[in-house]
Amino acid sequence: MRRRLRTAVATLTLGLVLAGCGGQQVGSDGPATGPATGTGGSETAGTSGSTGTSGSTGSPMGAMDMQGAAERADSMLDLTLKAIVPAVQWAHGPTTTGSCDVTRRRTVMTVVAPERRQEFLDRVTEFWREREYRIKAVNKDEEFPAVYAQAEGFGISVSVRGGGQVFFEVDSPCVRKSRVADSASKPNGPAYEGVYPLPRPDVKSSYWSAGAS
Repeated sequence: MRRRLRTAVATLTLGLVLAGCGGQQVGSDGPATGPATGTGGSETAGTSGSTGTSGSTGSPMGAMDMQGAAERADSMLDLTLKAIVPAVQWAHGPTTTGSCDVTRRRTVMTVVAPERRQEFLDRVTEFWREREYRIKAVNKDEEFPAVYAQAEGFGISVSVRGGGQVFFEVDSPCVRKSRVADSASKPNGPAYEGVYPLPRPDVKSSYWSAGAS
């Protein structure tokens, strides 16, 4: 009986040892038969981790600070003004900051005749729609029309105010607090540095100013 028990134990032990050797052999076969596969698996894991990190920091509001929001606002304004044909001359308006938000402004120095105001706003609105901005409100007032839109949490507007002057404004959502530098975008006319308020529009356009006194 004891001999049978010892034989069974020996057999079981031998089986476990062989199984362990077999497992080691399978593991070593991976690199031997396909080193690129093993390396590729490691790279894939690294890429996945990198993507996850990028995803967490790539959120418009997640890692964005006030400087980043100001740059995003500048980009929105740059693209909008470049889309206006014929081009208009513009200058920077004041930048203001809150506890966690920033506002960038642009002032149009080209005279936009009363007869052209609605067309001017319509062209801006069309461009915003093409970029899938959500139009939130439209003021069709004959003298002081305005359009308000939103994109990725940023509010953007174009409005006609005193003297028929056109103003653009972008308000950021609440982001991480930081210092905000002056805009890097260069005006396509006089910068009027240190001048506030800016003068009334005085640049004549053969198209936009047509009919203006």
